[in-house]
Amino acid sequence: MANWNDPRATRQGIGESPGLRGGVRTGETFDAGLRKHMLSIYNYMASGVLLTGVVALLTWQSGLAVQLFASPLRWIVALAPLGIVFAMSFGQNRFSTSTLQAMYWGFAVLMGLSLSSVFAVYTGASIAATFFATAGAFAGLSLYGYTTQRDLSGFGTFLIMGVIGLLIASVINIFLQSPALYWAVTFLGVLIFAGLTAYDTQKLKEQYNYVRGTDFAGKAIVLGALNLYLDFINMFLFLLRIMGSSRN
Repeated sequence: MANWNDPRATRQGIGESPGLRGGVRTGETFDAGLRKHMLSIYNYMASGVLLTGVVALLTWQSGLAVQLFASPLRWIVALAPLGIVFAMSFGQNRFSTSTLQAMYWGFAVLMGLSLSSVFAVYTGASIAATFFATAGAFAGLSLYGYTTQRDLSGFGTFLIMGVIGLLIASVINIFLQSPALYWAVTFLGVLIFAGLTAYDTQKLKEQYNYVRGTDFAGKAIVLGALNLYLDFINMFLFLLRIMGSSRN
């Protein structure tokens, strides 16, 4: 994403002794605000994933998926979510909070249309098992990122470079069709997005210091949910390659 969640200012509230302001302990107020902020992000993220799953399942069961991917519309469905991610990231300062929310829900619907294709490749039981495995792993990794005292910022550049490497390797393997490279990308993809889940959670927690009480706070919730959504979905898709049972 862009620089919306990059720390710049002097931190407040972390490592300080709680004081009194207007009869209210400021440390306790900060903690309550942080919990509310993170809970809002998780609610948006989980709702987006649920919406994507429902749309994907209904699209497959209705037979629309077969028609969709047999027409030129498949390119719109495949590329539009990427376009929305870039638009939200780079246009965050121009768009209002309500516009970003609408874009987020539109993104989740389009992802559902796109991911309906997995039902043509894998059995429903294996998709469900992989989803719950991903949910459990995501919860554990996100909890680690939220509670750890270790600074994970040093891993950020490495993980982003890893994502770029995955994209390049995946494109190359379209032409090479190498099973070894396919599985290397798969296992590395799981590890990279597992790391990003913990890293992004810690970044979002720290970001609260700089957006609380500002007009950007609502936008930060939507953009944070998008970050975690992408971590979850990508980890799910890579795990599905490992755990999924083919219909063939």
